[in-house]
Amino acid sequence: MILRFPEFSRDMHRGEEDAVDALLARAFGSPDKAKMVASLRQSGDIAGEVVLPFQGGIVGYYALARMKAPADWLCLAAVAIDPDWQGAGHGRRLIGMLSEWARLSQQSVIASGPAAFFTRAGFAPSPIKGALLAGPSADLPPTTPLYPPAFKAHLCG
Repeated sequence: MILRFPEFSRDMHRGEEDAVDALLARAFGSPDKAKMVASLRQSGDIAGEVVLPFQGGIVGYYALARMKAPADWLCLAAVAIDPDWQGAGHGRRLIGMLSEWARLSQQSVIASGPAAFFTRAGFAPSPIKGALLAGPSADLPPTTPLYPPAFKAHLCG
């Protein structure tokens, strides 16, 4: 067995959108998540995109979007590890770094997904049904969480 280690995570560069879209399609088995991320980019709701590169390709990714309410919160819009790279802890480390960034920067980040994965990566359970939190806001937000419109359009529509 040959061990492979990705490079350091970094901000996504302009021109890597197609590679990220392909990664999202492989990881989720459909283009739906890539379409949602593209909608978030187009609407200006993306707050940041981080990739995990390896030898000119991308094997990991996450995107943060700006919440509509609370206005100063971010939400995890997508996280993916290439299926050939899953199971080696790369996703947990990537999201663990996000959790630590949220703590250090005092930025509230909300995520939904497998609670066991997110809690191992540093997110905390929250009183919001199905949501986990990183950063300073371990309690209920001051308003009802309102996600960017692309979430509803692509995940519920």
